[in-house]
Amino acid sequence: MQYSAYICMQKLAYTENMERTIEKFKALSDETRLRILNLFLKSGKNLCVCELMDALQLPQYAISKALNIMKNADLFTTEKEGTWVYYKLNKDNQENKSLFNFIKSNLSSNLFNQDEERLNKRLMLREKDKCVVGIIPEEELLKLIKEKTED
Repeated sequence: MQYSAYICMQKLAYTENMERTIEKFKALSDETRLRILNLFLKSGKNLCVCELMDALQLPQYAISKALNIMKNADLFTTEKEGTWVYYKLNKDNQENKSLFNFIKSNLSSNLFNQDEERLNKRLMLREKDKCVVGIIPEEELLKLIKEKTED
């Protein structure tokens, strides 16, 4: 009797682990979500939605929806600081760490590189490594970036 209970527990643990793994891969089966993940992996920073919007040139709802899906798959956590919510990679388990390492070494294309370039320019506007700009029109953003690079 104890042996069959052990087998059932093992099967349940395997099933739960497999379901979590499937959920993670489903969460990554989208171009926008891969682009977002790439920015986190390459920058090594916690990022807010407005910074991702500018880097990916996508609307807030698309970024928020993608982040929510990845957060539900346990790939991200959030931290609230003042008016900003920062997303960060969930590196609390080995499964995620291995997945992140694999993805980081395999994501390279012109699109990913352009995203990174725009994010790096956007991150120049941070003060004390925190976002202070928020969501602003592209013309104003470009003006701020130009001013920052001239300093």
